[in-house]
Amino acid sequence: MRTLAARLEGIRPTIFAEMSAIANRAGALNLGQGFPDGDGPATVVERARRALAEGENQYAPGRGRPDLITAIAEHQQTRYGLAYDPADQIVVTTGATEAIAAAVLALVDPGDEVIVVEPYYDSYAAVIQMAGGIRRPVTLRWPDFRLDLAAMRAAVSDRTVMILLNSPHNPTGAVFGDDELAGIAAIAREHDLIVVSDEVYEHLVYDGPAHRPPATFPGMAERTLTISSVGKSWSFTGWKVGWACGPSSLVSAVLAAKQWLTFTSAGPLQSAVAMALREHGDWPVALRDSLRDRRDLLCEGLSRIGIPTNTPAGTYFALSDISGLGWPDSYAFCRRLPELAGVAAIPVGVFYDDIEAGRHLVRWAFCKETAVLVEALQRLERADLRFRD
Repeated sequence: MRTLAARLEGIRPTIFAEMSAIANRAGALNLGQGFPDGDGPATVVERARRALAEGENQYAPGRGRPDLITAIAEHQQTRYGLAYDPADQIVVTTGATEAIAAAVLALVDPGDEVIVVEPYYDSYAAVIQMAGGIRRPVTLRWPDFRLDLAAMRAAVSDRTVMILLNSPHNPTGAVFGDDELAGIAAIAREHDLIVVSDEVYEHLVYDGPAHRPPATFPGMAERTLTISSVGKSWSFTGWKVGWACGPSSLVSAVLAAKQWLTFTSAGPLQSAVAMALREHGDWPVALRDSLRDRRDLLCEGLSRIGIPTNTPAGTYFALSDISGLGWPDSYAFCRRLPELAGVAAIPVGVFYDDIEAGRHLVRWAFCKETAVLVEALQRLERADLRFRD
């Protein structure tokens, strides 16, 4: 009896579930999975309660509730000058993860190649494999994680159909600048490629210029799917409400796959998300400023105790190089860390095809309360983190 389709063979369970389970068993502070300790605006939560009480409990339209679709269009226009027609250029999804999955399943045929920037979010690799595609990674390297445009250009072949991009970038925290984005745009135009742009951390940029969507570059609006969600920037990760915006042909492709995945979801939450976008547009600003302080606390603290750590320009995450501790790789280190120190983190090596580039990198989430970060640093400082054979 067959127990697993070939398209799923070799796709390991998500590392976030694995490390969170280890953390729970050890009673460790979880700096692994990227979810905040606090919720978003209380009035938005109250709007969701009202939706439940007032009958918004049946199927929402497959494209999403009109008030949310309109709010997304307004957000893109106000923030970035991107004009999307609510009638056919926006679709609401079950988080950004479903939007990415639906885009890849709808637009990638078996044997097609997809360029990804590694380290990549693990769902990217999984869904490309499920679609029968072939991923072609372009590597970001410690400690600055800048994009090598020559390497991206070299990765393109006559079978390439898509660039799957993430900026601000999880897990490195890099934010691609105009020169990098312009280079990506030039490659996409030259080779007639689709760009799927995962922008869930769009409002969480701490240093340098603000985030700029690839769709704003010349010739890119007609070939770019822009994906985001309410989860990260408004602290509602568990609501799983995301969206995809782009030309009607690409959005219709996403919808063609999505209708057989969830069809629709989070009906009572969609009006609340519309409220978040319209009435709490400044919430991410306050969150960003608070996270900047927590980023500095964590990065400075880790470096002080002898764990070299980069200072990310965006996202929830910072990366450390633990090669000086003698461990064979970050996976072995992170599996033992909850027991050794009562703290959990994520091994970044699992997000690289270039094994050596990610072998000793560890990701920490700083989207936790300050007291939690202080306690985590104290535990790490007290622990003997050196490898013992």
